[in-house]
Amino acid sequence: MAQIKIYYDQMGNTLTVWFGNPQDEYVCEETGDEVILMKDKTGRVIGFEKLNFLLSQPTRLQVAFEAVTV
Repeated sequence: MAQIKIYYDQMGNTLTVWFGNPQDEYVCEETGDEVILMKDKTGRVIGFEKLNFLLSQPTRLQVAFEAVTV
């Protein structure tokens, strides 16, 4: 079963999403769109962080997921 971890930092205005093990983070790459990609040693993206992420109601964050199989 896959796990996705989502963290919202209200003070730092960041949204961090992990779909891999955060302990496997080896390098980060900024995309230029206020998004930082976290990668493992093989270069596989295991998470991302959105900078300057603001919620209109910071007490509740709703997330929807859709599984796609190939």
